[in-house]
Amino acid sequence: MAFARTCSVALVGVDGVVVEVQADLEPGLAAFSLVGLADKALLEARDRVRAAVSNSGEKWPLRKLTVGLTPASVPKSGSGYDLAVACAVLAAAERLDPASIDGMLIIGELGLDGRVRPVRGVLPAVLAAADAGYRQIVVAEQTAAEAKLVPGVSVLGVRSLRQLIAILTNAPVPDEPPDPSTGRPDSSFAGLLLPGLGVRDLTSDQAVRPDLADVAGQDEARQALEIAAAGGHHLYLKGPPGAGKTMLAERLPALLPPLTPSEALEVTAIHSVAGLLPPDRPLIDTPPYCAPHHSTTMPAIVGGGTGLPRPGAVSLAHRGVLFLDEAPEFPVRVLDALRQPLESGEVMIARAAGSMRLPARFLLCIRYAVVNMSRARVRHYVDLGMAGVLHSPGPGASAHGVLCVHGPGCAGRVAGRSWCSGRATVPDQPDGRVRHRSEQVLRHGAERESVEHAGRGRP
Repeated sequence: MAFARTCSVALVGVDGVVVEVQADLEPGLAAFSLVGLADKALLEARDRVRAAVSNSGEKWPLRKLTVGLTPASVPKSGSGYDLAVACAVLAAAERLDPASIDGMLIIGELGLDGRVRPVRGVLPAVLAAADAGYRQIVVAEQTAAEAKLVPGVSVLGVRSLRQLIAILTNAPVPDEPPDPSTGRPDSSFAGLLLPGLGVRDLTSDQAVRPDLADVAGQDEARQALEIAAAGGHHLYLKGPPGAGKTMLAERLPALLPPLTPSEALEVTAIHSVAGLLPPDRPLIDTPPYCAPHHSTTMPAIVGGGTGLPRPGAVSLAHRGVLFLDEAPEFPVRVLDALRQPLESGEVMIARAAGSMRLPARFLLCIRYAVVNMSRARVRHYVDLGMAGVLHSPGPGASAHGVLCVHGPGCAGRVAGRSWCSGRATVPDQPDGRVRHRSEQVLRHGAERESVEHAGRGRP
């Protein structure tokens, strides 16, 4: 019996769990079994690894092969285990010294030609490996700069399995040319970069970032942005179309201070897991800006998805700005789900496959364009007419803690939102009684809404 092992990392949200990759060869009919709660992409590693080993000039062992991923109770997904599986198999076949990979952590996907392709989540994976005491890390050459952000570890970036075998056997390292697709986008990044939820392009060029200096006038609105950025206050922008609300919100991240080293690692880890980290910028040191569309679902906002949850818009805006354009168009469940991250700065998501904690400490900025304002009841407002700042209810507030606002061009149409701490209280019944609910959007007049509710038989 021949046995070898090495290590890789399984990602659970933005946290990593060190996984031991074990390979066992026994006499018997040639077969390849992979066990350890693997998903479909990981089960397909059997074909990728076999082809990569053969195309790298090595002989595939024609015996009964079993590869185990422990701990078996942790769900494992993705193709980042390919390189570790190949090294464990070659060590079990005595092509490599098992001791040379025993204390090494290996992350990377293998192409059929033996090239090592980058995977998402390298930074949180290396952080977990460093916390577990591992000091030798092997990754794809494209993600080596990202892995080197973690102090105290030695990172080796390789282009192919042939190069890694030569390094481990002290043989001359072959000179692997870069991707042969000259003049075309690097296909190795196809699975590394995924479309985001309205996340602004994280470019390192400061000259192309929206800046408040581009705004002419709007003195009161500029002061409101400066106060919000300095004190970390959430902002509500309201006014007629074309007043400059979206333009001001896009320039709010430029007023925030640069991220500290620890904050930069947090933000970079989240974007790496989400597949939004630019290849040429391994560290994000500026506050992110995320502006999801109002049709975005609740799992995409707070995090979730099939199987184990993935970061949502609130996590992608961690340490930055989350901008909700046309906030009344968002579903009520989505707006209600923002309460937990706004209070605690994190999101706890539970699924059948497991639960996880995702950081979500952001500055919320919501925008609402009002064409014709009548007597709208709001708790806080920014009257941009053409510019303004946040206000709280003054002496003229009603018994319910809301403030009556009269806007220009009153045409008897109510088009506002009512907000109140905890629950909103809006008298919407014919007899003046108050029906409680968490949020209410007044669109076509309070009278029409009351008739609709009465027709549905609601109290």
